[in-house]
This record gives sequence, structure tokens and C-alpha cells, in this order.
Amino acid sequence: MSKRLILASTSPRRQELLQQVNIPFTLRKQETNESQIITSDPVDKVKQLATLKNNNISLEHEDEVILTADTVVSFHNHIFEKPKHKEDAHEMLSALSGEVHEVYTGVMIRSKESKHVFVEKTEVEFWSLSQKEIEWYISTQDPYDKAGAYGIQSIGSIFVKQVVGDYYNVVGLPISRVVRELRNFSVFPENS
Repeated sequence: MSKRLILASTSPRRQELLQQVNIPFTLRKQETNESQIITSDPVDKVKQLATLKNNNISLEHEDEVILTADTVVSFHNHIFEKPKHKEDAHEMLSALSGEVHEVYTGVMIRSKESKHVFVEKTEVEFWSLSQKEIEWYISTQDPYDKAGAYGIQSIGSIFVKQVVGDYYNVVGLPISRVVRELRNFSVFPENS
């Protein structure tokens, strides 16, 4: 018997990725105080945040499976989350210019019977960016709801020289691995 997926995320990108692979889901809003996770290790941080978000959602029916995720950008072991303002975005993009950074996404999947947490890592190399490019980009709305102040699936894609690992992990959900893990919870893509 197939189970019902509950996505506890407001990220439009995560929703689009699940839709792209024909996995039906229901959105369930969760309120999480993320500031209580204070670790500076990016792997621990995304694991703990995905777990915290997941545990804040109750399983309302026997056949529900809850999916939560959190993504951060890490550069020289310094975590870049969503920029708070233009100066923050400028600082992040200047640091990432011409360099390789890591993107980590922590995912937690939970049902009444079991739970599973994993972390996916992708390396991203940026071209060297001019101050003019950075100024232009931060004048758009693109960087402000994305970890590391750029969207690889949108305008920020012009900064990316190379990706090593799962591209979709950088978007916000390592979808091929998620689909494989969801099979263990009896959640499957639908026939289109």
C-alpha cells in the first residue's frame, strides 16, 4: 500500500522538484525556531535542522510520511545561509567569487514505523566575479531567499563554472536520492 507524503517546507523549489518527478504531496506548514541550532559544522547543522523541522510536525494519520530538508552553503567551514540584506549578499558572493564551495542538504523522512536522516554534499565552483556583476545581481530579488545568496536554477546560474555532485542538491533537494529513500517508506512517483 502506498503512503501519503507530507512536505513540511515552504520552499517553492522543493515543491517543484517533487512535482517534476510525479510524487504527490500535501503541504503542511511548520513553525521552527532555527536559532536554537547553534553548531558551526555544516553537516551537523543541516542534519539537526531537518530533524528539528520534522519533529515539529505531527503525524496525523497512519499512512503519512513527513519530509523535511534544510540546505546551507559552506565556504572554508563557514556557513552561508540566506542573506539578511544587500551587504550580506555582497559579502557572500565576493567570498565565493573564483572559489569552490560546498552545498549541504540535510533530509529527514519519518513515518509512524521509522525515520531516516541523511546529508548530501555537492561542490560548486564559481567563475571570478566582477564587482559590477555582484552589484547587478544583488539589485535583483534573486539572492535573498537562497542559501549562499545565489540561485543556481535562476539568474545565479551565470556565476557557476562547474558542479561536482548532485545539481538538484544545490537547488534545495537531492531529488534522485530522496526518491530512492522514499521507496523504503512506500512513497512512489505516480504514473503521469
